[in-house]
Amino acid sequence: MLRFFLALHLLFFHLYACKDDFALCVQKAQDANVVQNASLFIPVAPKQTLVYTHKTPKAKIIKYNPFLSLYIIKEQKNFPYPYDMTMRLELATAIINEKKAKVGKFLQKQVGLNSFGLYNQLLKDYPALISNSCCSLEGIVTKKGVIEKAYIVHFINTKEVAYSDIGIRVVDAKGFVVVDASDPFMKDNPFLANDRIVAYDKKKVASAAMLMQKILFSRLGSQHIVKVKRGDKFVTFKVVSQKRYGGGFISDTFLEQKGIYFDETLHVKRVEKEFQNLGLHLGDRLIQVNGVRVNNQKELRKYIQNFKEYASLLFQRNNFQFFVNIK
Repeated sequence: MLRFFLALHLLFFHLYACKDDFALCVQKAQDANVVQNASLFIPVAPKQTLVYTHKTPKAKIIKYNPFLSLYIIKEQKNFPYPYDMTMRLELATAIINEKKAKVGKFLQKQVGLNSFGLYNQLLKDYPALISNSCCSLEGIVTKKGVIEKAYIVHFINTKEVAYSDIGIRVVDAKGFVVVDASDPFMKDNPFLANDRIVAYDKKKVASAAMLMQKILFSRLGSQHIVKVKRGDKFVTFKVVSQKRYGGGFISDTFLEQKGIYFDETLHVKRVEKEFQNLGLHLGDRLIQVNGVRVNNQKELRKYIQNFKEYASLLFQRNNFQFFVNIK
């Protein structure tokens, strides 16, 4: 009998969603038990759940995205009405957890893996969902910002978790898409800081958000044509998509491809096994790069571009300071 009433309730929900008050979307989050111990468990397919968490789920893991802290796990039971992400209707949206919903709107698009999206409403506890009024998933709200639907769909639909990179980090500035930092370690990287990206594969570049989606979602090894304005001149480059190593919930300092990962305050968080000979220990604090003091990952990306034969890194361990040179 209980199962019958639950099925009836879910059928009612399925038929009468898309109401403006979002009450049914809150009820759906409750029925699906989406919010669990500072994590999200979002049913997205038969016996498959999308999980946002910073702890490894105790379940069979189908896929893991360390950049976005997302998993796909195998479930034993089906949730009858999984979250849809294919709707293209212009509907109202709200930030939602298992207790309440607040109607709002997106303020800023997600710019690749370096700047998550912004939403104009907050809930007391994180994480949360962003849903449209048909209870379709539009984003995941984290303390760092919103992981947008396009990135979630890409993760779900691709077999291998990998992003492409052409060696640039970009921002919107006065109507232009501008190179904020250029990777000095990427082989044959033609870009310089302050280049204006005019066109990508012969199509006009309108925003940093859309450009980074095209770059990140492209196939590794694919070739692309990029037109830039450098000073008063236009220059066109042919580039090949290479592997992206950092961003999102992973540090993104360009040193990740050298096996060095940092926390937000530039303490060494991880060193890959093949780079253990650098002599770094967990907790070592990076204080200078190429002779300039740095305090965060953005400053490190900026000043490591002053790269000639090697990058000179000054670390501190307790009261001891030492240099590491990276070629």
